[in-house]
Amino acid sequence: MDISFYKGKRVFITGHTGFKGSWLCRMLVRAGAIVTGYSLTPPTRPNLFELADLEGSMTSIIGDIRDLASLKAAFDKAKPEIVLHLAAQPIVRDSYKDPLYTYETNVMGTVNILECVRLSEGVKSVLNVTTDKVYKNNEWCWGYREDEPLDGFDPYSNSKSCSELVTHSYIDSFLKQKGIAVSTARAGNVIGGGDFANDRIIPDCVRAMKKGVSIGVRNPYSTRPYQHVLEPLAMYLLIAQKQYEDPKYAGFYNVGPDDCDCVTTGELVDLFCKHWGEGACWENQAEANAPHEANFLKLDCSKIKSVFGWSPRWHIDECMKMTCRFSKVWLSGGDIPAEMDWEISQFLKEKQ
Repeated sequence: MDISFYKGKRVFITGHTGFKGSWLCRMLVRAGAIVTGYSLTPPTRPNLFELADLEGSMTSIIGDIRDLASLKAAFDKAKPEIVLHLAAQPIVRDSYKDPLYTYETNVMGTVNILECVRLSEGVKSVLNVTTDKVYKNNEWCWGYREDEPLDGFDPYSNSKSCSELVTHSYIDSFLKQKGIAVSTARAGNVIGGGDFANDRIIPDCVRAMKKGVSIGVRNPYSTRPYQHVLEPLAMYLLIAQKQYEDPKYAGFYNVGPDDCDCVTTGELVDLFCKHWGEGACWENQAEANAPHEANFLKLDCSKIKSVFGWSPRWHIDECMKMTCRFSKVWLSGGDIPAEMDWEISQFLKEKQ
């Protein structure tokens, strides 16, 4: 993939201070894009946005996606051509603790950014990033396709299903008539260096290594599609580019790994321990009466493979190798921006 298309393009990103948002900003800044980000303060400390040293290379606006007036002021000032909507409350367990905030952020946040697009001039391409959990999960063994029913179970998954429906309505009611190309991307679980979130398995692994203790695994038999964070980000950028150039590419896309990368949490942690070395190990800490989470979830990504000729670049073993490499650089106080740039270059197969 050649992301030089983005050189000089005005790009507006919501959720830019998060894990995926920080990697995305680093990719776009390297490509020469004019980037404006709108997000809450980084959700963790440490956090990747600060480690990535992006403040001086883009416009970073701290604001709440639920605040339409603040969002629109930032949006109008940025005058974007391309909008990438990543802002969300992304944690399943947190959605059980505070469903109202989850729905306000994930549903009304989507309404607000699409309202900004509706009232603007100059936007040509919009991508709403949702999740593989938007589908009604029947726990079956084959992957969900884009035309399967949407009906997430928990408040996080359900709010993202609602975000999809809001997007469909705005497309049909307003944005198609304005010639604005809009897609949604339903991505699977991502791993990679720089994720410091609570209640995610790889950050839990790294925290355990920092403390020198065994890794506690809450749900070792749950199967998920895992991919390196750069995989979906590259796909987001490709979708946004292609529909900018030709609106026929606008649509709803699953963005996930191949079947070989759908593994149990226990298998994932085995890979982490292998690549980390140093005696890393884990233990089963399954909880009784834990909140419901899907046990088996897989995407059918035939559509993006057919439409864009896409295929995953890094499979699960390489993903974990890169994740452990980054985490060790961080723990040793190394140069995180340089590590990010090196990994991006390796992923895009740029000439060194």
